[in-house]
Amino acid sequence: MIKTSVSSRKEAAEVLLKKKKGNGNMSKKRKMIIRLIVAVLVSILFCVLAGEHVFDYLDDLSRDSLFQHQKPTDGDVIVVGMDQKAVDEFGPMPWRGYLAQAIEYLNADPANRPAAICVDMLFDSPDDPEEDAALAKAIREGGNVVLASFATFGTEIVIDGDNFYPDEQYVKIYKEPFDDLKEGAHIGHINAMATEDGILRSAILGYDVPGKGYVYSMPRVAYEMYCEYHGIMPNPLPETVNKFYFVDFTALPDGYYEGISMADLVSQGEDDKNADHSNFRGKVVFIGPYTVGLQDLYFTAIDHAKPMYGVEWMANLVDQFREGFYPQYASDVWQIILLFIVSFGSLLFFYDRHTLKALIAAVASIALWIIICLVSYRCGVILHVLWIPLCITVMFIMSVALNFIRARREKRRVQNTFGHYVDPSIMKTLLDQGSSALELGGKLYDIAVLFVDVRGFTTMSENMDPPTVVEIVNRYLTLTTECIIKNHGVLDKFVGDCTMAFWNAPFAQEDPVYLACCAAMDMVEGSIALGEELQQRFGRSVSFGIGVNWGPAVVGNIGAPLRMDYTAIGDTVNTSARLEANAPGGQILISRAVADQLGDRAECTSLGATIKLKGKAEGFEILRLDSLKRDARRTGKDAIITAKPAESVKEAKEEEAKAAEEAKAEEAKAEEAKAEEAKVEEAKAQEMNAAEAGKPEGNKA
Repeated sequence: MIKTSVSSRKEAAEVLLKKKKGNGNMSKKRKMIIRLIVAVLVSILFCVLAGEHVFDYLDDLSRDSLFQHQKPTDGDVIVVGMDQKAVDEFGPMPWRGYLAQAIEYLNADPANRPAAICVDMLFDSPDDPEEDAALAKAIREGGNVVLASFATFGTEIVIDGDNFYPDEQYVKIYKEPFDDLKEGAHIGHINAMATEDGILRSAILGYDVPGKGYVYSMPRVAYEMYCEYHGIMPNPLPETVNKFYFVDFTALPDGYYEGISMADLVSQGEDDKNADHSNFRGKVVFIGPYTVGLQDLYFTAIDHAKPMYGVEWMANLVDQFREGFYPQYASDVWQIILLFIVSFGSLLFFYDRHTLKALIAAVASIALWIIICLVSYRCGVILHVLWIPLCITVMFIMSVALNFIRARREKRRVQNTFGHYVDPSIMKTLLDQGSSALELGGKLYDIAVLFVDVRGFTTMSENMDPPTVVEIVNRYLTLTTECIIKNHGVLDKFVGDCTMAFWNAPFAQEDPVYLACCAAMDMVEGSIALGEELQQRFGRSVSFGIGVNWGPAVVGNIGAPLRMDYTAIGDTVNTSARLEANAPGGQILISRAVADQLGDRAECTSLGATIKLKGKAEGFEILRLDSLKRDARRTGKDAIITAKPAESVKEAKEEEAKAAEEAKAEEAKAEEAKAEEAKVEEAKAQEMNAAEAGKPEGNKA
């Protein structure tokens, strides 16, 4: 019957553990579902913000920094500056006569003529007849001059059959050189349009002019003239989006300017008709404003700090046409899909992850994406550089914040659960380890359990007023609590005037049985002084009955969803309670398991069969703890430690069986050693007998 009762208790504990495990699995599933929902919503929000161009400004800055870098130039594109030197020599503009002289100088040697001379100034109306005539003559005779045109855009309703739509880049006003100059000149537009942040990143290839036809940009016209001069096939035109194409810069501001002023060309043309013109042979020469006062400056993607003159901007475009590299923006659709996947995966990965590991993963992912963007750009595809790194960074920060909030919440939960029940050192360890140390939901531990109850309290309380009874109870409970906390125990609960505590859970302790017995001895010693005080004040005194046991028990949150306690249950706990129930006032009853762990550090008296515990078979030994050596706590290998809680009753049984087998093996080895010693002793005895038998009679005497 006793074996059946013990088996039933173990089966009940196993069922309870399975139930708790099932509830824990349901809780994990709910948390995972919530986590997935949050990840989906956050990812959708991030994709919506990206699709609505919220990140465009920072994304453009990131692309500028990553993609735009100075490259070496071969000197086939030259800038002649209408610089401060020319302003000082020529005075106020226009300089049409001086420009005519400069063009004549550049074309003076037919064998060393430039492929194209591009004038970055608009001459849409006559000015001085003499200078206009000189300029027109130089242009006609040269045949390699590109003059500027300019368009003003507006919105116009375009009718296409039965359909109509607004064209926001309709050419409202178009200005070109007046007729005398236009004769014999090539025409190319000089329109440039910056983005909302004032940065030039894209160029206008060309546009349709009503009644005029399609007009290409000055750099494109100059490039085709360059190809014709050198007899090479021009690279294909770039694909455009709303007339624009992405600019891959070659040089920084001042990268094409070699210090040649327009004033130098004019003076050399006047002084030396036989000057060496080989420096300009077959090249593209831009002549345009190159001083701040002429207000032809732009901030560009390659340098946000220093502005670039218009002639340098167009020189970069010519080199891009020469290289034939026209990167195209990748579709936003699949990038948004990728952004959703990365956002969703990042949040799930970073959540509940160690901060250092998450940081390493975030940095590695961002570095990988930057490499992908660079490789993709060299292949002609422009990706959103910022989207993925910003997403990963935000998800990392959000996860760190969530983990911090969760850690704070767990810390408060630990404090609420154990703050009033354990000593500060245990509390600090619990807070450092977090909820992983609690293993909430029920685990099997080997624990030392102590029950203490006040003897004679019921009789005393019947003859006292309630306030006095409460005062006495509080004094005794304060004493028991202080003794438990002092010896690093966990105060489980108060049941009336009874106190329960345990050791070695929720994390392993060194020598938990000794600590429990020290707490018990402190209670007995403390009750003597407290009893004398109560005797003097109230004429009555009480004492403690204490029980201590050691063994496996289920420790965790036990109870209902609406009300639960962190407590211990099991046969070990029940046995400790029954030991306390049978302990006379001022005595500590312990089990043989406790006595064995204490060893020679305690003096115990076996009570034999004088006490019979309910539910225990015959032969369950009970002892009285008479004395205990203080400061004899064991540490290290000699300590009683349960390093990890058993995950289930089954594992606990397996561990117990393994330990039993090891003990049997040790015993077998000891028996074999004794047998060997016996054989050796027997052999020695036989040798001695033989020696005695061989001695002479006299010697024997």
